Amino acid sequence: MNRPDTTENKRAPPVKVLSGQLRTADSGGGYTIRPGKGRSLPVSLVWMQGTVLEVQLDRDTVLLMDETGTFAVQGVNNIPKGKPCLSPGKYVMVMGVIQAVSPEPVIRAVKMADLSELVALHRRMWKLEVEDLQQVMA
Repeated sequence: MNRPDTTENKRAPPVKVLSGQLRTADSGGGYTIRPGKGRSLPVSLVWMQGTVLEVQLDRDTVLLMDETGTFAVQGVNNIPKGKPCLSPGKYVMVMGVIQAVSPEPVIRAVKMADLSELVALHRRMWKLEVEDLQQVMA
């Protein structure tokens, strides 16, 4: 069955990224990361993972840290099922839209999930997943 072409069908999938990649992204006319020698990858919707460092519900923000640095996630009060993720020490995934890359990446959350139950596995695999996906996409 053919689905009609709509803008939603053409939306790019989220790109798995590390905060350090966003911090050095080119931001002229959209955001572009450099996953390898001579390669570039445009990004807007990202998938990131990290440990919750600080929760600021009054500012609708949470600060996360991955292996390459910290990044802020905004709009956390409006995420369905996001509340269980909002405590320091939790390891979470966040999908969202890039709001800023400098001086620190800021993401507007679309989805969050708690990955703390299998934290050792998720942490160990994350960098490999990021590298693998970027290699395929770039």
